[in-house]
Amino acid sequence: MSTGIGSFIAGGIAGCGAVTVTHSFETIKIRLQLQGELKAKQDAPRLYRGVFHGMKIVFQNEGMKGLLRGLSCAYIYQMTLNGCRLGFYEPLRVSMNSLVLTHSPTHTTDPRVKAMQSLPINIASGAASGILGAAAGSPFFLIKTRLQSYSPFLPVGTQHLYKSAWDGLGQVYRAEGIRGLFRGVGPAMVRTGFGSSVQLPTYFFAKRRLVRHFDLKEGPALHLLSSAASGMVVCVVMHPPDTIMSRMYNQTGNLYKSAFDCLYKTIKAEGPLALYKGFFAHLARILPHTILTLSLAEQTNKLMRRFEDRILPDRVKEKI
Repeated sequence: MSTGIGSFIAGGIAGCGAVTVTHSFETIKIRLQLQGELKAKQDAPRLYRGVFHGMKIVFQNEGMKGLLRGLSCAYIYQMTLNGCRLGFYEPLRVSMNSLVLTHSPTHTTDPRVKAMQSLPINIASGAASGILGAAAGSPFFLIKTRLQSYSPFLPVGTQHLYKSAWDGLGQVYRAEGIRGLFRGVGPAMVRTGFGSSVQLPTYFFAKRRLVRHFDLKEGPALHLLSSAASGMVVCVVMHPPDTIMSRMYNQTGNLYKSAFDCLYKTIKAEGPLALYKGFFAHLARILPHTILTLSLAEQTNKLMRRFEDRILPDRVKEKI
């Protein structure tokens, strides 16, 4: 395991590599989530009829530029989010496990009991590291969402015309201040907390089971299968708060007073299934994104560790 800084850098690089491949699916997912906002199903327009139809329509009308809107913001967000999520997860997990298991009245050296005791802590560690990343990167996700939702040809939801990511940050800050930049941070933290609470624990759980029951060795095949299992669970758990977050980030003014207000209005106007609008676009994004992020993280952590072995003094390496 790399140092905290090393893991942060490795996680950020892995996230940027993954988002380069999956960003266009995120664009379609956001537009599907905003389509027919607060309208009954029979009254809602269907400009985008699904993942592949959306990809085709956006590419025909806006080209690759349309599919990749907000990519620069996505890079900064991924560096922040995955740097925190992958960088802080292991230190938090180790510290919390050591504290709880050492002081627990049922303290035991039995590894099977330790594994059962530590599972809630693993989930809490994943959630905490994700929440930290979501809070830190929220302004960039806000601008990314608004850039991706903008379309001069087939607009859905509120439209925001920004020349660039920095222009967007500047416009929001001048109009609404710091509070405006962190609009929607609550549901963003819930969304990422949900996803992060299951992503790494599910990944390592699947990895252990594949090694134990199928005798898979450490390598790309093991990383791929473990990541795929993790991605499926993440998408199911994370999509409803993701829909709420997209709508709160994209709003102008106070259409929604809070995350709960957005949840209530969405279900009342569109029904509970509206929370899963764009699910398959999300799945098309999250599966390869999770696979690439976690697989790349394995490799970048190894490279980071080798680099640190060369430059760090022995007394520091002994503490890692």
